[in-house]
Amino acid sequence: MFEEFKQFLLKSNALALAVGVIIGAGIGKLAGSIVSDLVMPVVGVLMPGGAWRELKLVLTRTPDGAPANAITYGAFLGNLIDFVIVAMAVFLIMKLLLRPEPEPPAKPTKECPECRESVAAAARRCRFCASPV
Repeated sequence: MFEEFKQFLLKSNALALAVGVIIGAGIGKLAGSIVSDLVMPVVGVLMPGGAWRELKLVLTRTPDGAPANAITYGAFLGNLIDFVIVAMAVFLIMKLLLRPEPEPPAKPTKECPECRESVAAAARRCRFCASPV
């Protein structure tokens, strides 16, 4: 039973998926911490003072004057700013972690004088037109 389960994990890539989910959760926590602990204090200094997240457009009021229905655009703008900052933090973290591997150097080539195709530098005949190079 254990061997069958082990084969399932290895053949179905379930183990790789589980590792990816765990690493993704860790990166999510890291990005959240960067945003809440490092970026948002700076944004708080740059944003205008007051309770701008509580701004709303009142549509209707109750008889005593309290808002009954309102569009809370301050909360929406706050969430939008939070999303953009978190998305940027995740993008920068992933860009640092997933650097592309450098491409291997191209093999030396030369040009065939007859057909102008590129052939290996060590070739004695063109593989396209068979003329000596």
